[in-house]
Amino acid sequence: MCFDHDSRPPIAPIAGGALDGSLRTLTALDGNRFAAYRARPSTPGGSGVVILPDVRGLHPYYEELALRFAEHGVDASAIDWFGRTAGVAPREAGFAFMPHVQRTTWKGTAADIQAAVEALRAEGVARVFVLGFCMGGRMAFLANTLGLRLAGVVGLYGTLVGPWHNDAPEPVALAGRMEAPVLGLFGGADQAIPAEDVVAFEDALTAAGAEHRLVTYPDAPHSFFDRKAADFAAESDAAWAEVLAFIAAHTTSPA
Repeated sequence: MCFDHDSRPPIAPIAGGALDGSLRTLTALDGNRFAAYRARPSTPGGSGVVILPDVRGLHPYYEELALRFAEHGVDASAIDWFGRTAGVAPREAGFAFMPHVQRTTWKGTAADIQAAVEALRAEGVARVFVLGFCMGGRMAFLANTLGLRLAGVVGLYGTLVGPWHNDAPEPVALAGRMEAPVLGLFGGADQAIPAEDVVAFEDALTAAGAEHRLVTYPDAPHSFFDRKAADFAAESDAAWAEVLAFIAAHTTSPA
């Protein structure tokens, strides 16, 4: 797995930040109902982010992350993967997620991402980004091929090459179809994503003429973006700054 159930984002809350967050249920075009956590800023900045979780699905880490985005004026919706197989109810720490991961499909996942993007737009969010971690990082890169008119995609340690637990294609093979700017953040000590995979993705994006920025933090492991990973606090701070700067730059840029 990426994060433990008690992991949390390594981002300090903004003192006095006004927050509005709640669970809700979204419906995809194929009729699937899935859980999402919606966070609204007190002063919207015109951008929003769909947060794609790791293999655990929606859990408190991502709910808190959505709130941290809202404190920075970014609307956020963190979604769950397992509406088709586990329903929409919140889950306990011991939830056996891998059998549900293996029953996901790229077609179903794409439908859920589309529903989450459209839900933000229906609520007046002009610029929608997709951001994900691990499983969600790979799916965030792939979301850039779905024709969703995204403002940008961000993947934190999403795998790039080779097969995965479901039928989702490899991002490196679809770089030529990616429409929006790409930000990829990786750990140099991540054994699941060797440096040659990042280079291959960079080369493919460059060959396709796709706007992109890929950053590797040399000694950081997989899932370094975690409050419990105190040894990598500097890398986490740098990664969060990259994400906020990317969203800001592509919120103010022309459509």
